[in-house]
Amino acid sequence: MMTQTLSTSTVSPVEALSQVRGEPTWMLDLRLKAWRFYEEMPWPTGNEETWRRTKLTGFKLEDYVPFAGGTEVEPVRSLLSGSGGQPAKASTPDRFAILPAEVEKSLSEIESVGDLAIVDGLTVRYSLDPALAARGVIFTDLDTACRTYPELVQKHFNSAVATDENKFSALHYALWNSGTFVYVPRNVTVDKPLQAVIGQSAGKLAGMHHTLVVTEEGAAVTLVEDFVGADGGMTNSVVELLPGVNSQVHYLHLQNLADTAWNFSTQRMLLTRDSLLRYFIGSWGSRLSKNWINMELNGPGSHGELLGLYFPGGRQHLDHHTNQLHKSPHATSDLLFKGALKDRARSVYQGYVKVYPQAQKTNAYQANRNLMLSKTARADSIPGLEIEADDVRCTHGATAGQIPEEYIFYLMARGIDRGNAERMIVQGFLEEVIDRIPVEGVRSKLETEIARKLGL
Repeated sequence: MMTQTLSTSTVSPVEALSQVRGEPTWMLDLRLKAWRFYEEMPWPTGNEETWRRTKLTGFKLEDYVPFAGGTEVEPVRSLLSGSGGQPAKASTPDRFAILPAEVEKSLSEIESVGDLAIVDGLTVRYSLDPALAARGVIFTDLDTACRTYPELVQKHFNSAVATDENKFSALHYALWNSGTFVYVPRNVTVDKPLQAVIGQSAGKLAGMHHTLVVTEEGAAVTLVEDFVGADGGMTNSVVELLPGVNSQVHYLHLQNLADTAWNFSTQRMLLTRDSLLRYFIGSWGSRLSKNWINMELNGPGSHGELLGLYFPGGRQHLDHHTNQLHKSPHATSDLLFKGALKDRARSVYQGYVKVYPQAQKTNAYQANRNLMLSKTARADSIPGLEIEADDVRCTHGATAGQIPEEYIFYLMARGIDRGNAERMIVQGFLEEVIDRIPVEGVRSKLETEIARKLGL
C-alpha cells in the first residue's frame, strides 16, 4: 500500500489536504474523483423534491474552512470560493489538554467499554477494553485505521454511501477530515456500548466526519455517536453501517450541535441475510439539519428498525428523509419517527418504502407522529409506498396535533404545575421511542434534553 509523496508547491488543495493527513494513494484518488463529482453536480435550487421544503437561505459554503487533523487547510477555501490562500497556523493537541466541557459531559453520561473523543479532527481521548482488542475488535479513529488496517478500510470505505449520492456526499468524500472506525470479527459480541463524541470548536469551520461500522458473521456491537459544538460552523457527515450475515448492529446517532450550526448527513445501511440493525437518530441541535437515511434489506431474514426523535425550538429547521428499500424476500422493516415542536420551529419528514419485485413476503411499517406545542410551529410529513411485489404487508401513516387543554387541566388539578404537566405529556408522547433505545445512558440524556427544551 503506497502513500503519495507530493510537493506542496505543485499540488491542488485536495491533494494538499490528503498529503497533510499522510493518506495512501487510493484515498487520494477517491478524493479527487469525489471533487470532480462535486463540481459537476448542480447546487440545490429548492425546486428538487428533496429540497422543496428545506431552503438553504443564508448558507454560504465558501464561508467555511475544513480542518485537517488539527491543521486548518486554508487552500481548501480556494476550492469553494475561487480565491487563493496560505496554510493556516497548525493547531496543536495542547489546546485540548482539558477537554471541552460538552465533550467531557457526553463521555460521562454513558457506561461503555470503549471511548473515542475527537475534537476538530484530533483524537484527544481513546480507550478500549483490552479483552476486546485481544479478540480482534477494532475501535479507533478513521485516520489511524487507514494507516494500521489499510486493506480492511479500503475494502469497506465508500461501499455503502456512493461518492455521488448527492452534492453533499461528494463534498464529504473530497474533504472528509475525521472519522470513527469499528470492526467486529466473526462470532464476537461486544456486550456494552462503544461511544464516540465528535466535538467541533466555534467558528467558521467545516467538520466532515465519516463513520464506518463493519461486523462479520455472528458478531454484535452497539455504537453511540454524539455530535456537539460547531457554534457558527457546519458539519457534513457520512455514516456507513455494514452488518454481516446473522450479525447485529445497534447504532445511535445523537445530534446536539449548537443552534447556529448547519448540519448535513448522508447515512446508509446495507443489511445481509438474517442480520439485525437497530438505528436511532436524535435531532436536538443545529440551525438547519438535512438528513438522508437509507436502509437496504439485501438478504432474506434481515430485520431493520429506524427510530427517530426530534425537538426543534426557536426557528430551527430539521429535515429527515428516509428510504426503506426491500430488495430481498422475507425481510422486515419498522420505522417510527416522533417529534415535538415549539416556537416557530419546523420539521420535515419524507419517508419512502419501496418493495422490489423479488421481495415477496416483505413486512414494512412506517409512522411519523408530531406534537405541536405552539400555533406557529410547522410539521410537514410525506410518507410514501411503492410496491412491486404482490405478497407483502406494508403500512404507513402520519399525524400532527396539539396537546388537548383538558390533559393539562387534569394534571394541574392534581397539584402539578403547568410546566411539569407539559413535560410529562411530551415525555409520555416520546416515550414510545425512548423505551426502545437499548442504552440506558442515552435514554437518560434524552429525558434531560426534553426538560431543557421545555425550559425546566
